[in-house]
Amino acid sequence: MSHPRLVLLSGWGIDQRIWQLLDGCWPSGINAQPVEWPGYADAPALPTHPTLAQLAASMAASLPSDAVWVGWSLGGLLATALLDYLPAPKGLILLSAGATLCSEDGVRHAELASFQRAFRRDPDATWRHFLRWQAQGEPNARQAYQRLHALLGDSPKADHETLSQGLDWLATLNNQARLAAANCPIVTLTGEHDPLMSPGQRRAGECLSGVGHCPMLSQPHALTAEISRHAARMTNARTEVV
Repeated sequence: MSHPRLVLLSGWGIDQRIWQLLDGCWPSGINAQPVEWPGYADAPALPTHPTLAQLAASMAASLPSDAVWVGWSLGGLLATALLDYLPAPKGLILLSAGATLCSEDGVRHAELASFQRAFRRDPDATWRHFLRWQAQGEPNARQAYQRLHALLGDSPKADHETLSQGLDWLATLNNQARLAAANCPIVTLTGEHDPLMSPGQRRAGECLSGVGHCPMLSQPHALTAEISRHAARMTNARTEVV
């Protein structure tokens, strides 16, 4: 039996430091490697108004086919979209991500458009508001936000153009057709109280009890165990579709 190799992909406005919250929690034998999206931390940014093909080209070396990709939030949306451009991985685990962000009974398009306008006026303050929004579904929302703030600081580790493009992708990506035709196993893990996922989106995935959008903050051991269980099955399956 092969040990799973995981590639961990972060969400909007948050670099790979978010995965430090899982350090020491992974079961023995798991190789979990965070990677940075273009424009975050020291990773070179993409050109203005990049295409998904350009994103795929920049991420090709970081997203090997012999790994299980774990995409959180926008990271899950983008990882799914890149299935059109890159060799299929052993499997894809979507954490706090569905086919789209916006829905009529969840985050509405008008709500996201308002957020985009606020971001153009004051990017850093809007980013901090987003951290608070993400933390709302955790058992102790105030403590969850304080942990995020302590980890990430007062401003995002990404340029404003990269963040603006990320918001555009959040507004426009719809992976329903990609998920239906995917050529690798896919599992969706969704927090029971995720404020960014609609009730329908939460029901469509496997429920992570008692957590919201950021389960790495409140239940790191349970999260790593669940990811590892699915990754092991994906890594050692031949034709199984989850």
